Amino acid sequence: MGRLGVTRRGFVLGGVSAGALLAAPGVALAQPGAGAGRDAGRRAGVLEGGPDIVDCGGWGARPNSAVVPVWNQRPVKILVHHTASPNVADTSRGAADAVARSIQNFHMDARGWLDTGQHFTISRGGFVLEGRHRSLEVLRGGRQQVEGAHCTGQNVVAVGIENEGIYIDQDPPGALWDSLRATCAYICGQYGIAPTELYGHRDFKNTICPGDRLYGMLPRLRSEVAGVLGQRIEGGEVKASWPLLRQGDSGEQVLAAQYLLRDAGVAVKTDGRFTPATAAALTEFQVATGAEEPNGILGGESWPVLARTVERGEGSDAERAVDSLASGNTEAVPDTVDHSAWQRLLGTGGAEVDQTVDPVGPVR
Repeated sequence: MGRLGVTRRGFVLGGVSAGALLAAPGVALAQPGAGAGRDAGRRAGVLEGGPDIVDCGGWGARPNSAVVPVWNQRPVKILVHHTASPNVADTSRGAADAVARSIQNFHMDARGWLDTGQHFTISRGGFVLEGRHRSLEVLRGGRQQVEGAHCTGQNVVAVGIENEGIYIDQDPPGALWDSLRATCAYICGQYGIAPTELYGHRDFKNTICPGDRLYGMLPRLRSEVAGVLGQRIEGGEVKASWPLLRQGDSGEQVLAAQYLLRDAGVAVKTDGRFTPATAAALTEFQVATGAEEPNGILGGESWPVLARTVERGEGSDAERAVDSLASGNTEAVPDTVDHSAWQRLLGTGGAEVDQTVDPVGPVR
């Protein structure tokens, strides 16, 4: 959900009530080793029936306030989020239901949305709950996509999964991780999504979401999901991304960002330190370029706008940004630095992330 506290998608839990302790969710997982283990996992329902998912009626959802748009196309990726709410000790089913209701109330009452923004929610106890109405039904069909509201520009091409808690400096609990792996594997199997197409919210927006620790675990998640599916991720299948920079950071990436801000006409000191003044300069740039939430965090929404194409020899501050990254970099810098070259210089290279834009409207 991005920043601490209330964000565009987020909510703050003010004491979730505990419910009766029910049986833990039955999620059968195939082991990524022997083929017999994978077959056993399939028979147990990981790929065929999927993990146990509580539908909207099961956790007491309110009716959606308008028709939920359904698209006659399959999603092509999965986006992982965290709720940025407290890492509570209550892992009961009752607590999971309360989290789902709190999210829906915030999204409908404070944001004015027609329903919960994300497609699925996973509690710290590992319970998987349907978020937006019809998400489970449509997933079971494997041919269509419910339009979400979890990440502008990705809402009709990506399935959004919220993970209860805040994972900036803590790992998610084992039960949540196991359910996230099983849920992602089922979604990938239903839609034919490659396990490499699992992303974090920050890959497309200026947000800390899904937290530094959970985001850092995404390569492991891709690998484990591939194992459940009986696949293997080759070493070269690394997705390009943009580094997340915020106050307190320092180094060549920050210096390059400062030069790029100056190139864009924003006054900022180029000292390689992400100070409050740098955050203010970045916020000014985000306002000018129409960022959804100008917040002084440099992530996957503003990097592609800031890092313009640079030609060698133009003598600009943007070229100085290139030079600051090229110093000590063994990779040859091309004469034309485009997004792919920027990402390689920034140390987050690979195949460029598709910054997909939502189509105009649903088919039905």
